[in-house]
Amino acid sequence: MIHPIVAYGDPVLRKCAAPIDANYPELKKLIEDMFETMYEASGIGLAAPQIGLPIRLFIVDATPFEDDEDLSKEDRDLLKTFKRVFINARIVEESGQEWVFNEGCLSIPEIREDVFRKEHVTLRYQDETFKEHTETFSGIAARIIQHEYDHIDGILFTDKLSSLKKRMIKSKLTQISKGLIRGDYRMKYPLAKKKR
Repeated sequence: MIHPIVAYGDPVLRKCAAPIDANYPELKKLIEDMFETMYEASGIGLAAPQIGLPIRLFIVDATPFEDDEDLSKEDRDLLKTFKRVFINARIVEESGQEWVFNEGCLSIPEIREDVFRKEHVTLRYQDETFKEHTETFSGIAARIIQHEYDHIDGILFTDKLSSLKKRMIKSKLTQISKGLIRGDYRMKYPLAKKKR
């Protein structure tokens, strides 16, 4: 089932999400639905708060990057099979140089900005079977994970912009929350006027 993606301005996107356990109702179906929703929106990552659920769950499928000639061969080789489920993730460490990449977000259509993030992230998480993992990710994989991880902590990529950039996009963010700027996929706009 394809869920509507929650747009900028919805309070769920600002909540620090709660951990879950293996008894979470219909978790397997939820994960399948999240992948279906993400693919429908042509995304590479999706966090549960983006479909209105304040739980520590996000998914990633970076396989579309495998053909990106701008990336190193090492990055492309990793990304061609990089499809994961992250449950109850916690960042252990972020390290390396900060580097810039132009990011966007399914909850914030039509806005893309350069964001600086560390090149490596070490994450402790559980997979869909609740098996524990501690792994270090680098490059684009690290960036995608950091972006999605921010969602489960109530942080958006726009929070990482300079004061000037934030002022420049403020009216556009308001338009998104009102549904005046729409994604090419099903969305739920927190301040949209109801049609009579």
